[in-house]
Amino acid sequence: MPDRPAPLPGGIGISRLRVYDTAAPDGVVGGTPHVHLCCTEGYVVTDGTGAVQTLTTTGYRETPLHPGAVVWFEPGTVHRLVNGGGLTIVVLMQNSGLPEAGDAVLTFPPEVLADPEAYAAAAALPDGGAPGADLSAAYRRRDLAVTGFHELRAGGPAALAAFHRAALTLRRPLLPRWRERWGSGAGRAAAATGEQLDALDRGDPGHLGQAGVYTVPEPVERGRLGMCGLLDTYPAAA
Repeated sequence: MPDRPAPLPGGIGISRLRVYDTAAPDGVVGGTPHVHLCCTEGYVVTDGTGAVQTLTTTGYRETPLHPGAVVWFEPGTVHRLVNGGGLTIVVLMQNSGLPEAGDAVLTFPPEVLADPEAYAAAAALPDGGAPGADLSAAYRRRDLAVTGFHELRAGGPAALAAFHRAALTLRRPLLPRWRERWGSGAGRAAAATGEQLDALDRGDPGHLGQAGVYTVPEPVERGRLGMCGLLDTYPAAA
């Protein structure tokens, strides 16, 4: 077996999420509303019940979650997980862990989004959210993001468009790093498929003889503080 495992299929990222079980200021139990700029996100519900609240240019929606349900949404979808009791999800994330490199913007109020230093301070977690870190910081940033989320819902499409523009301005300095990560992960995986198709078209099955089998026996971390709950994480796909 090669020293370095192959990426997960398509260069995805995977984690197990136990959604926060405390209430935000609006009385809703669950996670932190946020958006991704480049990544489609998918949920496979394994336990418990709840919902995902989403906000797009077509309006607000609440999708029920129960064991066996699969839900996914595209970049630009503001989303918030609601925990109806024991909600546990396998999260599939596009683009080689790009959200961990900054492709997520929390729905803080506009004055926070407009100030990179204020945003960084509001989003910060002790020790980067490592397992065992103080949960109160995660709840604090969730509660602030919930405030902004309700403002977005009330403001309609114009407010959402302004949020999207603010998110881009905030994250634009990271784009070169994102492109590099995508190129070495998901982009490379897609290119490899093209090369395999070309080889098969030539009648060359050589890559089939280089197949490997890989396993990760358990998460590399358990209980990392995430935006929506406690994460059990696996090695990066890139």
